[in-house]
Amino acid sequence: MDDIPNTVADLFDDANGDLAIGDLPSAIEKYRKCTELEPSFFDGWHALGMALMKKGNYPEAIEAGKKAVELKPNDLLGWSSLSLFYVRNGQIKEAEAASGKARILSWGGKVDRG
Repeated sequence: MDDIPNTVADLFDDANGDLAIGDLPSAIEKYRKCTELEPSFFDGWHALGMALMKKGNYPEAIEAGKKAVELKPNDLLGWSSLSLFYVRNGQIKEAEAASGKARILSWGGKVDRG
């Protein structure tokens, strides 16, 4: 994982455990705490977005996904997930744009930060 403090890594692992047993509220709370403690933690933002999507909170999932791709604009998984969040929220135009960026990355290209 990104160079993060052990306390954040431990909290992230705990959140993953909560997610694995289906305790979404606890997982979301812990992922949020990870991103508060370490705002540049891509994995924390990505996991938060996925957990929020599973809970049906698509607008917040989108915000977490946008933060993740802002941190790592050339991360294929980040763009694919953001596209999924948009689809679930009925934002097809935005989903297609995010999916296009994922496709560019899958072909070995790069995404501009702008």
